[in-house]
Amino acid sequence: MYHGGGLACEGVPLEEIAREVGTPAYVYSAGAMRARLREFHEAFADRPALFCYAVKANHNLAVIRNLARVGAGADTVSGGEIERALAAGVPPERIVFAGVAKTDDEIRFALSTGVLQLNVESVPELMRIDAVARELQLRAPVAFRINPDVDAGTLSKISTGRKGDKFGVPFDEAADLYALAAGLEGINPVGLHLHIGSQITRLDPFAAAYRRGIELLRTIRAAGIPLRRLDLGGGFGVRYKNEEPVPASAFAALVQGLTAGLDVELVFEPGRALVAEAGALVASVIYRKESGGRRFLILDAGMNVLIRPALYDAWHDVLPLAEPRPEAHLEPMDVVGPICESSDIFGRDRYLPLLDAGDRVAFLSAGAYGSVMASDYNSRVSAAEVLVDGDRWAVVKPGLAPSRQFADETIPDWLAAGPEGD
Repeated sequence: MYHGGGLACEGVPLEEIAREVGTPAYVYSAGAMRARLREFHEAFADRPALFCYAVKANHNLAVIRNLARVGAGADTVSGGEIERALAAGVPPERIVFAGVAKTDDEIRFALSTGVLQLNVESVPELMRIDAVARELQLRAPVAFRINPDVDAGTLSKISTGRKGDKFGVPFDEAADLYALAAGLEGINPVGLHLHIGSQITRLDPFAAAYRRGIELLRTIRAAGIPLRRLDLGGGFGVRYKNEEPVPASAFAALVQGLTAGLDVELVFEPGRALVAEAGALVASVIYRKESGGRRFLILDAGMNVLIRPALYDAWHDVLPLAEPRPEAHLEPMDVVGPICESSDIFGRDRYLPLLDAGDRVAFLSAGAYGSVMASDYNSRVSAAEVLVDGDRWAVVKPGLAPSRQFADETIPDWLAAGPEGD
């Protein structure tokens, strides 16, 4: 991790990037993303599958493009994400359109674009897709998202496959819904989809959900509806602290065993698994403060830049950019941001050397759900985004000063004059 006395991303020192770009800044390793996707492709060498990158994890065009160049499709949850995928060079036939709230305009755009399939989450949505498809004189390729009532065993806020979750259609109603869909003029049922949650680090939940999905697919085929595609979603966990993610090879062995003898196209939708560990957030120390018996390290990055710790109590390792000397004494510190909220805390009692104003740190495994969930809260400079590939690097999104953040806001005419009564 440390190289030449400092943290580096591939062949580029993070300190070099921070000096030229400023902080806060997200830094992504293009090579690490490609290597992770390659692991999945190699694991499924005997049973080819399409891996559609879940754009919601990190929607930067350079990130999508980097993965598309090595065979990734795109899993999208809005018309805007479809636009991003297309702009990054993902062919429409490798784009899946998911999400619980597709509007007519988004459905129309997806069908006109020619995406691979639309994942359907309810009967009202099915009927809207049918109506729009008939209006366009098309048949929409659809896969119902099935809720298998399987607990992913992860945080409740990122579990999606339990009875009562807002996602998908009930397992015991699915066969009837496929029969309904098969009778609609504008619908072409092509597959079955499921996704039970995120950051799953055990095989058991996948196995339980996949068995139910495969059982249902066989039942629907037996009823005369020739589904050809099985979309098993994503949810593959990564290491933030001490997790032990499931190896791609073990995951592939499970899927190949369950689908043995089943002639079906496989689709997966990894997001976090491809980009989380490939990214770091670099921040600078503003002050070191002692108060109430605690030591605080106050940074220029806060929950406006990386909200996961405040939202999920998520853990990110924090390391100084400069490699500590072997004899350096480490002290417990509360690492916090500048935002005027008590929840703006990255971690308590993190053992770090006594850093001073201007020193820099990096939050590791920050490539997923970091920049995409950022906000303009408190009107601070937003984080730049940088892509590193070997010894090359480029700013793929600049940090925006507050004046640029509100450049699209306007004051109505009746407020533009002087004080009321003038």
